[in-house]
Amino acid sequence: MSHTTETGQPSATTERSTGDLVKAMSEQVSTLVRDELRLAQLEMTRKGKQAGIGVGMFGGSGLVALYGVGCLIACAILGISRVLAPWLSALIVGVVLLAVAGIAALIGKNRLQKATPPVPKEAVQSVKTDVDEIKERARR
Repeated sequence: MSHTTETGQPSATTERSTGDLVKAMSEQVSTLVRDELRLAQLEMTRKGKQAGIGVGMFGGSGLVALYGVGCLIACAILGISRVLAPWLSALIVGVVLLAVAGIAALIGKNRLQKATPPVPKEAVQSVKTDVDEIKERARR
């Protein structure tokens, strides 16, 4: 028989019963699973934000590229209708805008690569570590 204190908890001098151990394990596993799910949710939220920023950068680069194409078209029109100076200035502006679009596209691509694959790697690794720990303790 197990000796208990007034609070119903096993005393320090006795061992816990199998039922108590199973109940404690069940509670701990439940808490562990909830914590792992919370970790996975936080990780997915962070990756979602990264993907959103990357998509926004791609969209912004498309808009800047559209302005660059507009300038290049204006450059062609001015080049045909005028001599040298007006189209040369439009060409310079167009090239600069396209360079900015290229840089924004590279930054956006970089952000998207950081967000993929959309798998919560940290949570998966944590679960693997927990399973390994449980297996190790079960062998003892």
